[in-house]
Amino acid sequence: MFQAPDHTQTVSKRLSEVLADVGVDERMVLKRRRAWLLIESIYTRSLQLQDHNISTKYFGSQSEGTTTPDLHSDTDQLFLMNNFNVIQDWNGWEPGMRNYLMIQDESVSPGYCLLQRLRDDAPLPYNDVPDQYYIKDRTGRVVLKNAIMSAAAAAAFEGGERHGPAYTREGKPGFNDNDIVVAFPCKSWPLPARQWLDWQGAGQWPSDDIKRYCCSSGCFVVGVGSKGSDHEELEWRISTSLAERCLMFNLNITQIRCYVLMKMILKTYIKPHSEDTISSFMCKTVLFHCIANTHSNIWRENNLLVCLSLCLYILYNSILNDNCPHFITPGNNLMRGHISRGSKPYILKILQSVIRSEGTLLMGIVRILVQDCI
Repeated sequence: MFQAPDHTQTVSKRLSEVLADVGVDERMVLKRRRAWLLIESIYTRSLQLQDHNISTKYFGSQSEGTTTPDLHSDTDQLFLMNNFNVIQDWNGWEPGMRNYLMIQDESVSPGYCLLQRLRDDAPLPYNDVPDQYYIKDRTGRVVLKNAIMSAAAAAAFEGGERHGPAYTREGKPGFNDNDIVVAFPCKSWPLPARQWLDWQGAGQWPSDDIKRYCCSSGCFVVGVGSKGSDHEELEWRISTSLAERCLMFNLNITQIRCYVLMKMILKTYIKPHSEDTISSFMCKTVLFHCIANTHSNIWRENNLLVCLSLCLYILYNSILNDNCPHFITPGNNLMRGHISRGSKPYILKILQSVIRSEGTLLMGIVRILVQDCI
């Protein structure tokens, strides 16, 4: 089934060569990752030397090495407030910390939670509403509004605007935009993601070792609610960004090139007409699902076009059905509320055209890319 004809193999090799020429090869990917991890370490140490109980993490395309100069990828920086402690059961309560209990019941959207304020001196609920960022819910719990995060980011980082959980600052000439997210840490693996640790697809990926590392990395909560939710201003998204970065670091170069090509298609054909519909994170999620459900021997350099077509088919079906399940917490539909009825036919038509072109449209994109890099 996955034996590519001569034309497909030839186009796959040419695409791989061109992508290597613009920096999407093993050497440059590793170099980018090491550089950003070093920046992350230096930045965190600098904050600690200034007596800030804060650490920083870099996520997204820059730190993954999954970008090219022409994609103009943002820098995604997360600030972790380590004096806060988010717990999933009462045993995680710690004295001297600002403790919050995750509330994950049927009233909360999948992949999200409420944060109930706990007392600082004992593992008991907080009963008073301390300021405008708190409210009592219908059961009498004192819960934190997610607007506090954008307010904190706006106070610390001037000259930007809110996009989802991020506070975006436009980059100076010659620099990329910077997406800043403030998050609270949770040391335990999220409850909705525990089934994922036991699940295994046809591709036998990720391995048990990778899953164990992911589980040990815990999670974050970031200040944004699910679109259209009745409790949108109170919900907090549960983020497994560290686990997702680990998954990206364990991809081979063909899988990385497949992801980069998806982002090129997104930038060239979809974003100019439908800016806030399909995100690069959705493309990444589609790639994860595709890898997990296919045998590893198809992910070869001379099979790149076939691999890309598989991913585009999955993306096409996700858009058609308005459902893109998060890879780790599949109850969370990433496409909920993102694709309008008017833009959907256009996006489906574009994806269908790219798949049927058998690489012709892709070669046009990468030719322009090479010219821009010369």
